[in-house]
Amino acid sequence: MTPDRPAHPMRRVSTPLTGRPGPAGPHGRRRPGPPALVLVGHGSRDPRALATVRALLARVSGLRPGLPVHLGHIELNEPLLTDTLAALDARGTTDAVLVPLLLGRGHHVKHDIPGMAAGARLHTRAAPPLGPHPLLVETLHTRLVEAGWPRDLTGAERRTSAVVLAAAGSRDPDNASDTDRTARLLARRLGVPVVPAYASAAAPTVESALRDLAARGRHRVAVASYFTAPGRFATQCAAHAPWLASAPLGAHPAMARLVLTRYDEALTTTNDASHAA
Repeated sequence: MTPDRPAHPMRRVSTPLTGRPGPAGPHGRRRPGPPALVLVGHGSRDPRALATVRALLARVSGLRPGLPVHLGHIELNEPLLTDTLAALDARGTTDAVLVPLLLGRGHHVKHDIPGMAAGARLHTRAAPPLGPHPLLVETLHTRLVEAGWPRDLTGAERRTSAVVLAAAGSRDPDNASDTDRTARLLARRLGVPVVPAYASAAAPTVESALRDLAARGRHRVAVASYFTAPGRFATQCAAHAPWLASAPLGAHPAMARLVLTRYDEALTTTNDASHAA
């Protein structure tokens, strides 16, 4: 996840469309398949981000064979979401669910994605952003343990430990509200304070959150990377960690389950992507 900002030139990297039409009916006609799932990534200049999103796409496809799963970006990488939707329309797809690979509400979710979907000829429905959700907390916990977070803390360790939840940041207060909720869920899971902090566009910064925790006697502080994929902000936030820093969420199995959860939720609502608010 990256902060709200104007579009930048794209890295010319394309992802082919995948998926098959539904099985043939008794008279040889194709039965309508399920609505296509379009993962909507932000896009990044860091090539690791595109590789991570592709790995997540593959994991989602593996969990639900037969579901057409595609990728479109808001900026920086090809295919852009508008191009993916145009290609789906050209192939005869009539319905798609857009699942943002974003962790909270903000300008991208409320304006950019609906704006890009507005010109599509096929019917599109917008899923909510990935966060907040318990499956994100499951992923965050796993990444922290992988980085060295103890599975069991002693009482003394608990009194001196904490986590900074490092997110991209947004000017939209709904985004901060979503990040705060994730922080509370993670704090409940870990049994230590979890403070949300931001790389850009919001306060506190990761550095100021770390200083505040140190002043409160919390010296064993981990930085939990609340980013879907590696990139500049994730790297900068991790560099401030006084103890350990976790990897971004990435293609964790729980992330693939969450994508499908959001897809299924969108199918039970009437949230047209071109009119999302």
